[in-house]
Amino acid sequence: MAASVKIRKGVDIKLKGSADQSIEATSSTTFAVKPTDFHGLNPKLELKVGAEVKVGTALFHDKYNNNMKFVAPVSGELVDIVRGEKRRILEVRILADKEMKYESFATSGWESFSSDQLKEVLLQSGNWPSIRQRPYDVVADPADTPKAIFVSAFDSAPMAPDYGFILKDRQADLQAGVEAMSKLTSGKVHISTRTGDNGVFGSLKGAVLHQVSGPHPAGNVGVQIHHIDPINKGEKVWVINPQDLAAIGKFLKSGQFDSQRVVALTGSKVNAPKYLSATIGSQVEALVSGKIDNNDARIISGNVLTGERVSMEGYLGFYNHQISVIPEDENPEFFGWIAPGFDKFSLSRTFFSWLTPGKTYDLGTSLHGEERAFVMSGQYEKVFPFDIYPVYLLKAMLTKDIEGMENLGVYEVAPEDFALCEFACTSKIDLQDIVRSGLDLVKQECG
Repeated sequence: MAASVKIRKGVDIKLKGSADQSIEATSSTTFAVKPTDFHGLNPKLELKVGAEVKVGTALFHDKYNNNMKFVAPVSGELVDIVRGEKRRILEVRILADKEMKYESFATSGWESFSSDQLKEVLLQSGNWPSIRQRPYDVVADPADTPKAIFVSAFDSAPMAPDYGFILKDRQADLQAGVEAMSKLTSGKVHISTRTGDNGVFGSLKGAVLHQVSGPHPAGNVGVQIHHIDPINKGEKVWVINPQDLAAIGKFLKSGQFDSQRVVALTGSKVNAPKYLSATIGSQVEALVSGKIDNNDARIISGNVLTGERVSMEGYLGFYNHQISVIPEDENPEFFGWIAPGFDKFSLSRTFFSWLTPGKTYDLGTSLHGEERAFVMSGQYEKVFPFDIYPVYLLKAMLTKDIEGMENLGVYEVAPEDFALCEFACTSKIDLQDIVRSGLDLVKQECG
């Protein structure tokens, strides 16, 4: 039975450049799988440069779990392994074939698989990294049995993709994905949609449907977990993106790794924002070339609050379903503080733009200030919809006070949950980095 959740704190940042509901096919010649996309992973290569691969061929595995494979999204030749400091593996690059060849996995009769059998085929086929764990926001540990699995069927970040549109014709794949997830948990599979917008998700069987209303970050799965089934110490919850859920469903029906995704190309620097049919690990240039104004533009793999800056030569992140292109804004504004600010977005009423609440803005990358100490109070609480004291938790993280972090709710949060606080922060503090370091410390000390 559908339940309703109303989020009261937060804010919608309305930027220019949301994608029109049309999908354009793209093609890239080189692709890369980046171990850095999987936080905390210790990759161990399985192939050398020059090896021929198929879609689904294992490229590397987790050093501490040989069964957890990370696979090629295309068939072709492994042409380069890019390393960083201390020979850390940054990218495994593949030159793609013109016609794809696929590895085949034994998924026939998967409906009768046990939980262990299902885990094994998802691990070997490279689908497992799509499933992430809370707490710590890392790839799920297959040795665990989560108390629940959550799917946020909508994204409330600026210019975010519309999963209802992307997946409108894939109900069968989603249903298979839900049935697979239900085998992996001792509890329920929860799916959250925007209130009144069930779409393709509303008719799925075997899942508990929730309707969530309110401003961003209402679409963050961590916010939904907090209000529906909070995480206590020692408990595990798994989460998965709806496109990845459909990909797992398609894989189980076909026995072939599904590396296709629909990505939203958005932002004021995009000539005609739209959706792109792409492959995991596509080169950014192949996705955006000829579609953006590249003069003083910043390209972000992901949304503007949590995404990663990439160059034209970079590659689409494994967990990213959006590319944002916004103005690179480095020039100070002469007497900007005294202008009425009708074109400036503000969380307070500092500028007169509050008189036009439905207006969209063309915001750049400027921070309009430099980092300083926590000098304001109550800023984070206005946009942080958790029953948690965010500043106290952040200070416990900064001082490495593990007991304090546990008492203040560290197990419930992920870096993305603090992205809006970071946007609102007058002190320009990189809060997501602080949260990431705090989570890593607690995971290291408490497991």
